[in-house]
Amino acid sequence: MTSTKEQAAISRLMGFLQEWDNASKAARSHMLDNFIKANQGKTGPELELEFSQGASLFLARLTSWLRLTYMYGIYLDQQLKSIGIFLSAASSHRYLIEFLEVGGVLTLLEILGLKQLKEEDKRESIKLLQLVANAGRKYKELICESYGVRSIAEFLANSKSEETQEQVQILLDSLGHGNPKYQNQVYKGLIALLPCTSPKAQQLSLQTLRTVQAIVGAAHPGIVDAVLGVLSSMHLEVQYEAIQLIKDLTAYEVRPVLLKGLVELLKPLGKETAKVKGKAPEDPATLQLPEPLSVYIQQAAAAKTIGVLAKDSTKLAEEMIQLRVVHGLMCAMGNQDHTTCQRQASITLEYFVRTFPIVEQHVRKATGETLFQLFMVNGLL
Repeated sequence: MTSTKEQAAISRLMGFLQEWDNASKAARSHMLDNFIKANQGKTGPELELEFSQGASLFLARLTSWLRLTYMYGIYLDQQLKSIGIFLSAASSHRYLIEFLEVGGVLTLLEILGLKQLKEEDKRESIKLLQLVANAGRKYKELICESYGVRSIAEFLANSKSEETQEQVQILLDSLGHGNPKYQNQVYKGLIALLPCTSPKAQQLSLQTLRTVQAIVGAAHPGIVDAVLGVLSSMHLEVQYEAIQLIKDLTAYEVRPVLLKGLVELLKPLGKETAKVKGKAPEDPATLQLPEPLSVYIQQAAAAKTIGVLAKDSTKLAEEMIQLRVVHGLMCAMGNQDHTTCQRQASITLEYFVRTFPIVEQHVRKATGETLFQLFMVNGLL
């Protein structure tokens, strides 16, 4: 027989559940506020004590309400935070299983793709997915099997909140670790993110790629064009992360293609434009459109990257000399439309000249003694 105390506890639980079942949406919202304030950080046993060993009954009601209303965003923030209390509670693995059995992962992933929902709600969804992923390998696999990598990556690219994007990075990083079955899927998803228009998403993807690249152990051929393309970003923090990844990639089999691509960026195609003659300068038709700024930024970044690689490794420098990097740097120094490109090419060329006698001879011969001495003093040809 149950004691009087146990009967009273069960009675309180049934009263609470009955109140929930009969409550309006606004009343449920108030109940959730109270639940969140009273139970944040509690363990599984503590939640069971709070609900007289019937916490799962309330979790089931929460998940049911979520599945019925998430598309409309009705009190979604409170719903997700309340579920998070269950999933984050210590010694509460049973709550995670119960949530997953009713399609919890699919619901969280669908929330990410609904344009009508608020960014804050989607961030809470990401945090719950982190809790699922951190529970172990089979849960990471469940997310990936549910086309989670694509949904999460697309959300990262489209998110307007840096705080949210940083939470997404944490999730992708988690999915890339301890997930051998799907680590390549995460890796390719990160590569696919690099051409996106969000600088923060590019920066975070590059950072995560460096970690996942080491885990995967082999470089995908598509990463070369993707990372070289990112060098056209005008955001220095993105360029920095791209250069760091390029340094890492020189240790893999894509190195020859990567170095060749870098050198080719020093001489962008289509730079020479035909000049219109016979018209007055003020005629709009005579105005020559310069290369897109992104091309010049990429050219300057390539010159800078080559300098970084050359200073890190004499072997890499010699390989680039074989690829005619000196000629490319001299071409980049002649870019009168972009002073940053001239400066970066000059700094890198000066390093090659001072390090390799054969380069010094080549540049001295190509420029003549007077111009060469001016270059060595002033840094510009």
